[in-house]
Amino acid sequence: MPRVGLTRDAVVALAVELLEEDPVAPLTLARVAARAGVAVPSLYKHVSSLDALRDGVAVVGVTRIADAVEAAAGSGDGFAAFAGAAHAIRREALAHPALYLASQPAPGRDASPELLGAAGRTVSLLAGVVRQAGVPAEREIDAVRIVRAAIHGFVVLDTSGGFGLPDDVDASFERLLEVVWAGLASLT
Repeated sequence: MPRVGLTRDAVVALAVELLEEDPVAPLTLARVAARAGVAVPSLYKHVSSLDALRDGVAVVGVTRIADAVEAAAGSGDGFAAFAGAAHAIRREALAHPALYLASQPAPGRDASPELLGAAGRTVSLLAGVVRQAGVPAEREIDAVRIVRAAIHGFVVLDTSGGFGLPDDVDASFERLLEVVWAGLASLT
């Protein structure tokens, strides 16, 4: 019988909590079970596998990113919307680096409908932003991938201490956004 108060969402929340507390430690069912105060087999009443747990964690991360992008991009037009979305992604990644990384693998065939939906929402929001750069419909996916790659690469280097030079990292991020925005206009 499932432990009172323990649900799939509660198990996922415990996993997110563990990631936030110790980003280096691997996410395992044993760690989550210990945090929940149950034996590992008890978790299987709520999540079918470690992959299902990881999927749930990714949903949390991707949803947070989508929510942040929607709030930021919705308050501007053109470059302001683009920069707002990029800054929102960066803020979320800097605030929750382990969750950000756990949400990055592209959903595959075994991804839950919930994860596919959250990822699709994020792509759709970014597509709306790149359209404002004049990107034609047939190049939207290219543009979203370019934006995602640029922001993700910068964020991963930023969160891992990859920018060791004394120059202002925030200023470099602004230059990245300007260059990517200008490049988007050249997609034809």
